[in-house]
Amino acid sequence: MARGGIGTDQKIAVLGVAVLLLGALSLVALNQGARFGPKQATPAERALGQVKAQMGPTAEVRYLENGKRRAVCGYAGMAGQKAAVAFVSRPNRILMGDDPLGAEFAEMKAEFCPGFNPPRPGVKASATTSAQG
Repeated sequence: MARGGIGTDQKIAVLGVAVLLLGALSLVALNQGARFGPKQATPAERALGQVKAQMGPTAEVRYLENGKRRAVCGYAGMAGQKAAVAFVSRPNRILMGDDPLGAEFAEMKAEFCPGFNPPRPGVKASATTSAQG
């Protein structure tokens, strides 16, 4: 007895065509500017999140400048306090100027933010930074 309905080969062909159509629609959407997945944080938002994770919820970014290859450099401090610390923020990492890895911070700063300099020892960082919200 012959069974009625769609055979396995026909099902595979229909699914293959559906996959090709979905791929073509995705390419068209991407070419039109569509973005799939979560919205990417701006470098300033990313740096603020990293600073808060490192220093605590009352930490704030006081100065920020763009570096090379998606890095940003700046100064951060605690709300209500004058002292600030330099930092270099990359998408997957942040290093602070007062970190025990001082040589690594200096290398990272030189590589990603060559024009950015932390204050000299003994000089308060807040005197050399500008408030930026």
